[in-house]
Amino acid sequence: MSGASNWLAEAWETGNSLAPLPPEVAPLDIAEGEAQAAALVEALGLPVCGLRLARGPGGNWLSAPLLEGRMLRAGTPVALAALRRPRLSAGVLGVLATPLEAEGEGEAEFSALYPALDVAATRFTEGPADAAQLVADLGGLGQVLVGKRSLAPLPASAEARLGRRGARPRPIHESLGALMARAAAEARRWGGLPAGAVLLVSGLGGEAEPQPGEKWSAAIHGVGRIGGEFV
Repeated sequence: MSGASNWLAEAWETGNSLAPLPPEVAPLDIAEGEAQAAALVEALGLPVCGLRLARGPGGNWLSAPLLEGRMLRAGTPVALAALRRPRLSAGVLGVLATPLEAEGEGEAEFSALYPALDVAATRFTEGPADAAQLVADLGGLGQVLVGKRSLAPLPASAEARLGRRGARPRPIHESLGALMARAAAEARRWGGLPAGAVLLVSGLGGEAEPQPGEKWSAAIHGVGRIGGEFV
């Protein structure tokens, strides 16, 4: 392990935040950021359960490993004090019915879908300096709340809503089929995933900054609803 992964591993394990990475260790591009993310996962020794696709700077989509320990059941209160610069969005999580081989082709097949609330975070005091550092930090992985299982097929497109409990947020059209296909392609590029692993597409329905004491909910048409409480 070298470079940014040394710094990030310490931040993940201690909870201490990071200043901007020195130029001599900062990843120069997305490929280097992914290499550092892989080294970080190995250093942390935490189980990887799949891949997370999330919006990055400029609205670009970035992928990184998803850690099993960061998944929570809906209804579990989320402690915001443990998350730096939390950002909330809706998501869809799909459980793979068949493996995604590294050299394979074709669409991903899912045994189940779940609505999700993605609470992104950062290990950097002021946030990552660029997309490469964001990827090295596992794409800003924070906590992921997972709702009730749906056996319906993945809709090609759907409206996603994200808002405080009781509000009437405007719907945002999301191309779920294309996004899941992209997540599957990214998973293959990372080396593939076995059946039972998951693909998570987050960043749906807009983005918000939850505050302690608030309750938020999300709805993805054709997938389901989910609520979350922040303390």
